[in-house]
Amino acid sequence: MSYHPVPVTHVGLTVTDIKAATEWYTKAFGCRHIIGPLHIRHDGSHIGEVFKGIFGDRFEEGYVSHLATANGVGIELFEFVTPKSEAVEDNFRYWKTGVFHFCLVDPDVDGLARRIAEMGGRQRSKVWTLFEGEPFKAVYCEDPWGNLIEIYSHSTELMYANRSDTAARAE
Repeated sequence: MSYHPVPVTHVGLTVTDIKAATEWYTKAFGCRHIIGPLHIRHDGSHIGEVFKGIFGDRFEEGYVSHLATANGVGIELFEFVTPKSEAVEDNFRYWKTGVFHFCLVDPDVDGLARRIAEMGGRQRSKVWTLFEGEPFKAVYCEDPWGNLIEIYSHSTELMYANRSDTAARAE
């Protein structure tokens, strides 16, 4: 069997106010608003059955909004009505399995972190220079709904490809 690289098409995030989140992501990151919020109900419609099939028996009603980042990767926002979306108290449980953040790229890491905080989000860490003497920076932030966002100054492949001088060595 042969394998080929597969692209990431979108990241799905749960929020408690889809209209505000759609506006926030559009303004904070310049995302293109593609469609939504769409009201989805388990009402016998095909899309209602799709959502019920994916989310299970508890799903009755919710909203979804689709945005696109500068490189075409989507951000899919969900607000659930039944069961109701809930904010998580401890959203930084990085030691638990599962997705705990997504990463965006902006050469002005400091400026984007500041904008996130000014727009109701939060800067969780200081801006770190990842490798001494090099321009690669990173910071952890979160949106107003507690979703964790890392900001890189450069793309992943530029930061890590052909690197043999990292402090954390592969074992």
